[in-house]
Amino acid sequence: MCPVRFSMSNPNPPATSGPPEVHFSVADYLGGRRIDAVVGRQLRNHTRFRIHRLLRAAAVCIDGRVASPTQRVYPGQRIAVRLLEPPDKLLRATPMPLEVIYEDEWLVAINKPAGLIMHPAKYDTADTLVNGLQWYLDQSAPAIGLLRPGIVHRLDKNTSGVLISTRDHLSHRQLSISFQDREVQKTYLAIVEGCPRPESGTIDSPLGGTTAPDSSLVSAEPDAIAPRSARTDFTVLEKLAGCSLVEARPLTGRLHQVRVHLASIGHPLLGEPFYGPGGEIRCDREGRPLVTPPANPPWPSIARHALHARSLSFNHPITGQPLTIEAPLPDDFQQVLTRAAR
Repeated sequence: MCPVRFSMSNPNPPATSGPPEVHFSVADYLGGRRIDAVVGRQLRNHTRFRIHRLLRAAAVCIDGRVASPTQRVYPGQRIAVRLLEPPDKLLRATPMPLEVIYEDEWLVAINKPAGLIMHPAKYDTADTLVNGLQWYLDQSAPAIGLLRPGIVHRLDKNTSGVLISTRDHLSHRQLSISFQDREVQKTYLAIVEGCPRPESGTIDSPLGGTTAPDSSLVSAEPDAIAPRSARTDFTVLEKLAGCSLVEARPLTGRLHQVRVHLASIGHPLLGEPFYGPGGEIRCDREGRPLVTPPANPPWPSIARHALHARSLSFNHPITGQPLTIEAPLPDDFQQVLTRAAR
């Protein structure tokens, strides 16, 4: 495998030095592809049209020689691209404070706060995590939009914790494969209602859609729609007043898996708006309550579901070295633990 490295001819060139250049090696899996497709993998904010313009302008070289638009490339060859034109399919870059907990030339990991949505959606078009990561990457790149954040996994809007993004196509591809092959160990901390019995075990319940019409929620019930296998290991770490601190280790990666699995054994997360004990759905998709919550619960309140992605462990997608990234607990999570301590 040839490591991908964005090496710029001059990271901070003076205004008269001309356009910056990007240099990278052809990855093994791209051997035999056309040069336009290979450059497109690397410059992910450039459309195919823009890349063809660079090729026609003799701005792309293979091992020091100008590339033809239809030329094929092979592993280990060195590609140089002069950025005569800016990228033309930019994400909007939104300045925001990001708590970076790990970074190298291929990866950026942040401690995602609760309340931050991952991707632009109908009502959140610019103030999302991806927009913030685009802004962050732009600060260290020699050209706006040269790097594009590559999200390889997701956290719910109100789940905090480790979120990792890639800087280049090869690390994105390799790390995506590691997630798909279940080679990434994920550890969550959850504060749940009551105390599970037994205090450790495996929840092995398939997850599918609920039978409620027009619902996007998830169910572990026998009548779940199109169920898929799902397994979560759990251990009670601490018994608290009316609740427990639980470590959850999902062995699969289904939507809402930890939340639904813990609720299915009778111990929903504190602050959980949707999933009640034993398959109970607490609210409809608009957030309207379907059940009446207890008037004076024996556990502390929290303004979101009490779930924190504590760590990710995997082999680095480029170097192959073992890597564990941990995210410290956010203040609201720690405050609940303090209030509930016996």
